[in-house]
Amino acid sequence: MPVVSLITNERQEREVGILIEQITDALSSEHVLKSIVDGLPSEVIDGVRRSLTVERKELVESLQAYQKAQRGEADELKSRAGDDLGALLVAARVAKGWKQKELARRLFLPEQQVQRYEAERYRSISLGNLIRVARTLGVRLTADISKPVHEPWLPSYEMTLTELQKVLKHARAHGWLDRADQTDESGISQLRRTVAEHVGEYGTPSLLRTGLNVTGHTEDWLLLAWKAQVTRAALKVTQRNRVKYRPLHVSWLNDLVQLSSLDDGPVQARALLFQHGIVLVTEPQIPGMKIDGAAFLVDEVPVIGMTLRLDTIDNFWFTLLHEVAHVILHYRTGLSSGFFDDVDNPEIDELEVEANQFASAILIPDEIWRRSPARITKTAEPIERLAKQLRIAPAIVFGRVRMERQNYKLFPDKIGRGQVRKQFFSQISEVNHEPGT
Repeated sequence: MPVVSLITNERQEREVGILIEQITDALSSEHVLKSIVDGLPSEVIDGVRRSLTVERKELVESLQAYQKAQRGEADELKSRAGDDLGALLVAARVAKGWKQKELARRLFLPEQQVQRYEAERYRSISLGNLIRVARTLGVRLTADISKPVHEPWLPSYEMTLTELQKVLKHARAHGWLDRADQTDESGISQLRRTVAEHVGEYGTPSLLRTGLNVTGHTEDWLLLAWKAQVTRAALKVTQRNRVKYRPLHVSWLNDLVQLSSLDDGPVQARALLFQHGIVLVTEPQIPGMKIDGAAFLVDEVPVIGMTLRLDTIDNFWFTLLHEVAHVILHYRTGLSSGFFDDVDNPEIDELEVEANQFASAILIPDEIWRRSPARITKTAEPIERLAKQLRIAPAIVFGRVRMERQNYKLFPDKIGRGQVRKQFFSQISEVNHEPGT
């Protein structure tokens, strides 16, 4: 399901209207578009243009739904709210033609309190107050007690004791648990609760795209546990800092790529992404997983998770740019479901192919690559010369040569082995610290 924007107040209405105008200008004027994508390869620009077209369509539909609801035609706004009770309450308030101030007056609350409730979609409100808000808005809350099932908020698949112990061992080694001295029973209980809360709040990854196939992984406990921990780490960042992704600004991609030429480029990349509204979390994979990177949303903030499964410079930068491509190209067309990628496999899914092409082109533009002697050389010098010309890490070009020739015995000492994990995982206390610290 694509990202659904729900406009709930006049300020958001104005902001979305301005953004629609800006995107329309960019799509209708090459001069304006150039200012957004200046210096990017043509293949990347084409992808950005397509993503902006989708973005504009979604924003226009969101704005129209809000304006219709203000006139009493609330079906579209309610549809966009889906099964989210908090969002439905917001839609009901808009449909009544009430501003937040009016609802606050009727509830005998400060306007700021209603603003906070709606900003978090009523997630922290007490049951009593939730019922009070619903009654004030004329919303009927109903409940149905069906045949009891075991922990219905979790996947039906039950982890074996061996799997539970594997996750628990990993969690202890990487600082997931609240207390390191927990017994196995209490540690497992905390892990199960964490996954249950995560699934209840964000659902399960509906697809795992490996390139060989696109399969359902709603019951993959290892993936769920890993994603829950990545989400927890991302929330620590977003709850302390204002993070807003702006799809209209992508010229910083060149700066991101050129960071690869620096020894500490990977950690600098995390800070740069944060500046542009994307949270990068590095979290080792649980043994048995085969995930290199992931991209998904946490409260509409794009999050990139990386396992650093292969500790090489070339793999880090290709995986990172592949996930960045998902954010930029698929923010409205898949990021809410999430992408969980194993880059070892040949990519045949359409969205994965698009992300691969984007990553390849932004790192080494196709036109330059086709003409470069680095493609066919048997020596390192032409490859290093191309890397210097592009101002990127030579390991990236060496990795491209190895991949295209399907010969991973070539230049084994040139891809930056052992140069990435130590920048993120040197000490557990340093794992996933906030950008810029």
